[in-house]
Amino acid sequence: MFDAAFLVRRQAPGLLLSGACYAGGLFVGLAVSAFLLVQAGVPAGALVDEFLVATFLTSDGLSQTLTAALPLVLVGLASAVAMRVRFWNIGIEGQLWLGAVAATWVALGGIGPEPLRLPLMLVLGAVVGAAWIALPLWLKLKWGVNEVISTLLLGSIAFLLVQHLLFGVWRDPATNFPVTAAFPEASRFAATGWGQLHYGFLLVGAVTAALWYLLDYTRVGFYADVVGHNIKTARAAGLPVGATITGLVLLSGALSGLAGVTIIAGTEHRLSQVVGNGYLFSAIVVAYLARAKPVWVLVVALALGAVFTAGNVLKVFYSISEGMIVLVQGTVLISILMAQFFSTYALSRPS
Repeated sequence: MFDAAFLVRRQAPGLLLSGACYAGGLFVGLAVSAFLLVQAGVPAGALVDEFLVATFLTSDGLSQTLTAALPLVLVGLASAVAMRVRFWNIGIEGQLWLGAVAATWVALGGIGPEPLRLPLMLVLGAVVGAAWIALPLWLKLKWGVNEVISTLLLGSIAFLLVQHLLFGVWRDPATNFPVTAAFPEASRFAATGWGQLHYGFLLVGAVTAALWYLLDYTRVGFYADVVGHNIKTARAAGLPVGATITGLVLLSGALSGLAGVTIIAGTEHRLSQVVGNGYLFSAIVVAYLARAKPVWVLVVALALGAVFTAGNVLKVFYSISEGMIVLVQGTVLISILMAQFFSTYALSRPS
């Protein structure tokens, strides 16, 4: 019956079909995740309390969720802008680490006057993050080297550099642990007084709004969409393909570096071995679920921040492992991606 059937890509999936597939995939992913957590020992009644009430409907929980979401927004945007031009930035953690290292150098060295120290950390972190992705970008444009491999390897180099610094010249002499000394007040985001939330949320909000405008209402967004869909067509039409790819990829690295600065200046107040752990997978999850749209990146990052907040509670009170929390994220992502298949393709048979 289906021997001659084949898949045909839909030219323009309707909003209703796309929304139904997305919602269906999300529902299935959440249902499977809930089943896995219950099997791991979490009471079914506690899931709603921990993932909804304790993360959004209480003052402390909401502040923790917002704080956890700030770097997730930035790494999600970093992944999203690179995806728009089909550049797979798998070195987000490396660029984040290097941004954090650059900011730490400014903070510990007391570089610049105190009122300008935090802005200098932010600018330098973004510049170094962009510089760290520049080599994979050049290799791809010059010789077609796969950016998945080059960015991933540079991420490992960045982490080893951090290890070298933390076990060497930057080791805190007061504790002798592989962390730096605490940053002075001039090198930190000021606290809002609501939980751990800091005024870095203003920066994250401004960056998100700027990217939303850039990608949705300017020529850059149009160029990125054409290049991402068909680079040969973009070249034939005379669009600035090289400049578009270069600009957005460097922007991706800069956003990753900025995320590193936000973490150490906002919550950690020092550089440690765990600052950048786990953000690569989270960035991919956020960007894919948001379909590389800046506004939706903000929404998905808030939801993932709630997962992180609830996950910390589950790890303490129900002995849930970090791997289980990552499994929950992956389950939801895969479920939605599988559901999107039905909105992207239609089954066709010759009449």
